Amino acid sequence: MSGWGYALMTVGLVLFWALVILGVVALIRYLTRAAQGPERADTPRPTPEQVLAERFARGEIDEQEYQNRLATLRSSTHSRAS
Repeated sequence: MSGWGYALMTVGLVLFWALVILGVVALIRYLTRAAQGPERADTPRPTPEQVLAERFARGEIDEQEYQNRLATLRSSTHSRAS
């Protein structure tokens, strides 16, 4: 074998092992991600009052509108509980 044969064999061997290692890493990442399940299922949804407070904090609604909507939310919550 000439010098080029050894060079090509070395490059081929390095590429082969790089692909094997990459495949193993990809398989491990896929399996661990699938075992965890969807990430959004664990996060609790914000309550309507929290959403309203966030809108007020961002400046989307003024204080008067915030107070009116908050009172409406709380009165509808109390009427459902009764």
